[in-house]
Amino acid sequence: MKQVQDIMTKDCLTVTPQDNIFQVAELMAKNEIGFVPVVDEQDHTKLVGVVTDRDLVRRGYAAKRPGSTEIREVMSDQLVITTPQESIAEAADLMAHYQVRRLPVVDQGKLVGVIALGDLSLNEIPNTSHALHDISEQENHLLQ
Repeated sequence: MKQVQDIMTKDCLTVTPQDNIFQVAELMAKNEIGFVPVVDEQDHTKLVGVVTDRDLVRRGYAAKRPGSTEIREVMSDQLVITTPQESIAEAADLMAHYQVRRLPVVDQGKLVGVIALGDLSLNEIPNTSHALHDISEQENHLLQ
């Protein structure tokens, strides 16, 4: 059975809580990504949060925060994570249950990668459609 470590992205771009929302927005645009792990300023392997393009818009710019606002003000710090040894099916179940598209992968307290719904899809993992359905169902509910 495949494990998360078999399909995760290992070389992740990261930011620190002190980086500002404008810098992170530029990083996302330049690299065509919508999710960045936030790591401790001193220990760049210790995960302290995540920030999405949606966080930047909803908690940042739409809340009329200036571009100089520190990421700590808009990041999510209630994290759903997985481990490298977890099965891909279990990771897909976590994504479905918590309605998230990406999971930071943490090993012994250190960020080692990220697994995304797209990774599951590209590897033809059976639970992918279940996870996508549950995530999309929640998003559709928000649009009503």
